[in-house]
Amino acid sequence: MAHCFGRLFWYLEKGDGSMALWGGRFEAGVAEVTQEFGASLPADKHLYKQDIAGSKAHAKMLAAQGIISAEDEQAIAKGLTGIEQDIDAGNFTFDINDEDIHMSIESELTRRIGEAGKRLHTGRSRNDQVLLDLKLFTRAEIKEVAEAVEQLFHVLIMQSERYKDVLMPGYTHLQIAMPSSFGLWFGAYAESLVDDMLFLHAAFRMCNRNPLGSAAGYGSSFPLNRTLTTRLLGFESLNYNVVYAQMGRGKTERTVANALAGIASTVSRLAFDACLYNSQNFGFIKLPDQYTTGSSIMPHKKNPDVFELTRAKCNRLQSLPYQITMILNNLPSGYFRDMQLIKEAFLPAFDELKSILNMVNAMLSEIKVNTDVAQDDRYKFMFSVEEVNRLTREGMPFRDAYKKVGLDIEAGRFEPVKEVHHTHEGSIGNLCNDRIEALFAETLKAFRFDEYHRAIDALLK
Repeated sequence: MAHCFGRLFWYLEKGDGSMALWGGRFEAGVAEVTQEFGASLPADKHLYKQDIAGSKAHAKMLAAQGIISAEDEQAIAKGLTGIEQDIDAGNFTFDINDEDIHMSIESELTRRIGEAGKRLHTGRSRNDQVLLDLKLFTRAEIKEVAEAVEQLFHVLIMQSERYKDVLMPGYTHLQIAMPSSFGLWFGAYAESLVDDMLFLHAAFRMCNRNPLGSAAGYGSSFPLNRTLTTRLLGFESLNYNVVYAQMGRGKTERTVANALAGIASTVSRLAFDACLYNSQNFGFIKLPDQYTTGSSIMPHKKNPDVFELTRAKCNRLQSLPYQITMILNNLPSGYFRDMQLIKEAFLPAFDELKSILNMVNAMLSEIKVNTDVAQDDRYKFMFSVEEVNRLTREGMPFRDAYKKVGLDIEAGRFEPVKEVHHTHEGSIGNLCNDRIEALFAETLKAFRFDEYHRAIDALLK
């Protein structure tokens, strides 16, 4: 996309008689089918607050650099605030002929404040504008995802502590293996979320770098102050190289998508476990009635539909990085319209993941555990290792103890002691949930969400 900096725009006639801001050398109007095929506005509507915040910061910088007047900057800020209020109230009409949210807002701003609105785009391109909007949007959404993960984490820890002394079978190869506990099971997923948050934090830091001022990917001859817009928007640092700033389009979304997919993977495995353990053949847990459904012909059924849908939605989210990869595949440096399509899959992913996390949080808060699972004789062989270890502690060589217990099982002589005495870190008797909680808190604190919030609040007040 080529744009004109610091001059009045010529206009290209659109189908309704109005003009496109990017006109100049075009003689023919844009075909309606072209507008419809390339429309970005339906997805862009999610970004209006970010676009307005970025425009306010850009205008402040232009005024500070003497590129536009202080009066123009004030008029721009006031006009943008009015547009934001109208969109918030549902009193703003989006026109698909505006192509994207940037053009929609700039066109309306110019209609409201006149010449000053035409100066807003000085020194930038829609390329760095959309880069900025996506980073601001993603940064805010990551915060909400992190908060939803935090809630689920604490529910898992709570249930881990509640059921820490209740034994259950552990499995390898889906064969009964060794004693586990519901404390271990819940706690395992809690610690998995700690690692997922580490990845999410890395993605957050990547999108917490300012691309504004890179223009179409090659900078500007205007004396921009990119450090100032970085501070105004609460970014940690800049994307310094203007070419790389543009190369970050798609790369940032893919990195964030991988982080979301990591969380989805953890929750998907949890959902599969819940479906399995809820089945009559296992009977380890009982799901709340309000999160199950019945059968149209089988009155005994309580189906784990919500966890099944959770598993499917999580798996769909795990495909997102691959969708982005395939859109970006084989593209050289520079901007290409292909990248527009990323938004269509990327922007809704946050709401889907937050919905999943909130639903799983609600279900796990009310889940019931079968506290007598380990007493079932079907699971007696999971105590075989405990018997081997007992004999070893009494002086029998481990391999001899192993052979004896195996022969006893084969001969039908094995009668287990159905209790365990595990004491090492992270085991049934020593879950270390307090340390897992400390790890999570440390990871969450590292995001420093309050820093960008203060900057944005100061900018928009």
